[in-house]
Amino acid sequence: MSEPVILAIANQKGGVGKTTTAVNLGAALARKGKRTLIIDADPQGNASTGLGIAADAREANLYAVLAGTVSAEAAIQPTSQDHLFILPSNQDLAAMEIELVDADARQFSFRDQLKDASKQFEVVLIDCPPALGLLTLNGLAWADRVLVPLQAEFFALEGLAFLLRTLDRVKRGSNASLQLLGVVLTMYDGRNRLAQQVENDVRTHLRGRVFETKIPRNVRLSEAPSHAQPIFDYDARSTGAQAYAALSDEVVATLGL
Repeated sequence: MSEPVILAIANQKGGVGKTTTAVNLGAALARKGKRTLIIDADPQGNASTGLGIAADAREANLYAVLAGTVSAEAAIQPTSQDHLFILPSNQDLAAMEIELVDADARQFSFRDQLKDASKQFEVVLIDCPPALGLLTLNGLAWADRVLVPLQAEFFALEGLAFLLRTLDRVKRGSNASLQLLGVVLTMYDGRNRLAQQVENDVRTHLRGRVFETKIPRNVRLSEAPSHAQPIFDYDARSTGAQAYAALSDEVVATLGL
């Protein structure tokens, strides 16, 4: 089997749309026929909830896989959408941050435990937690590319600069092939002058590495997780669905999928 593209979705700041992007970009890729796996690497387990995996159906989860009590193949679950699968998570995963501290080659636990199972997919999306701890480090150490959701707000560039320095350290240390796939602006309101200024600044600083697609503020996008559905199942005609479909077009073109 050929190796999948491993794409980490990361930003140390919370509330910027990482999980929304993981779920809906994954769904958009699956709608294109790309066999896609989402790894819910956030102990909050929001990606699992957003794809309809009930809390009592997550006994086989990422923590159990990393702890060696369940195989990755057994933990991966199908979703309601064809070609879209998830390795779920729950709050047990928070303990792994502590348990990994003393582990040998701790930054390679994801790669070592998940690599074989991932080979049945074309794309693997890692929904990283909103912190630059060992779970995020594991995602970055395994990933080929990083996609950064960025909210168009005042502190966006400061946080982005910190994240890019972290990516450079990972590249020098544990993953020399890691590359930035791009930054996607989220929760974007074009009527907001500050949002326009942030967009101009980001595009100036990261020429060619900011997606043309902007994810708008959209009520339907916010509602979809409470119905345990990707936006395409909840409201395929919404501006949020259209935006994630467009983003998936850019991702496919950039990766050559």
